[in-house]
Amino acid sequence: MTSDTPGANAATGSNQMAIAFAALLTGAIAMGISPVFVRLADVGSFASAFWRVAAALPLLWVWARMEQPGKGTLSGWSWPVVISGVLFAGDLFFWHLAILNTTIANATFLATLAPVWVLLGSSMILREKVTKPMWLGLLACLLGAAGLVGASLGLDPDRLVGDAYGLATSVFFGAYILATRYVRRSLGPGGLMFRSSLVTSAILAVVALALEPTLLPHSLKGAVALAVIALVSHAGGQGLLAFSLGRLTAGFSALVIFLEAVTAAAVAWAVLGEQLAAMQFLGGALILAGVWFARPRRERS
Repeated sequence: MTSDTPGANAATGSNQMAIAFAALLTGAIAMGISPVFVRLADVGSFASAFWRVAAALPLLWVWARMEQPGKGTLSGWSWPVVISGVLFAGDLFFWHLAILNTTIANATFLATLAPVWVLLGSSMILREKVTKPMWLGLLACLLGAAGLVGASLGLDPDRLVGDAYGLATSVFFGAYILATRYVRRSLGPGGLMFRSSLVTSAILAVVALALEPTLLPHSLKGAVALAVIALVSHAGGQGLLAFSLGRLTAGFSALVIFLEAVTAAAVAWAVLGEQLAAMQFLGGALILAGVWFARPRRERS
């Protein structure tokens, strides 16, 4: 008697979905700790963005080789892979510009608009179904994100350029998720992460050399902070995002990334002693509720 039955296939599919969701959840938490360690790194913001990607390359190379032990690292290149690396470089570049030219609250909230573009692009580009629970979950997550940034969120004519950078950040990150989902249909997460990170680090190296006076950390604490950002947030967080996008839709995955903001607030409270108000707790609860409501449902036979 074989297990190749509808019931067995459904159970296998459910297990794979559960593993992918657990990976995505862990990845969102790993990415969420990065802002705290960026503060602890004693280099400029563009330099930290470069090291975030470049220092992760050796580990990503090992991952790529384990996926394809008989092939060289030069195989598997395609234009979508290159575009994925360019888009992530744009995300990090505009994110740091937004931080420098507007409030942290505005930059954070505008960057969280990425799932809006992902849900729109999922149906138009990837031809993936976007359900009503996903849109309602997105609304709850956006309200939660507004609650997390608190009363400091606002419109100031003097900061419109910085706000535009924050909006550009959301567009680039949303497009990066769509590109990653597309590439994952034909390439493993390790191969994708190594190749796209090569492109990203090359672009950010030019940016850092042009805009940063200091590229190397001055202390052991700074070096450790950069290592954490590279190995945990990029190789771990972005790598788990790429892994999960091989199974989960781009739209739902983008909503789970909202948990990155919840993690950042929690770690800032635990490590840096930043206070959390009642509105921020409510915002975090709304994000959790939105993700839960938008979760994939098993269709009844």
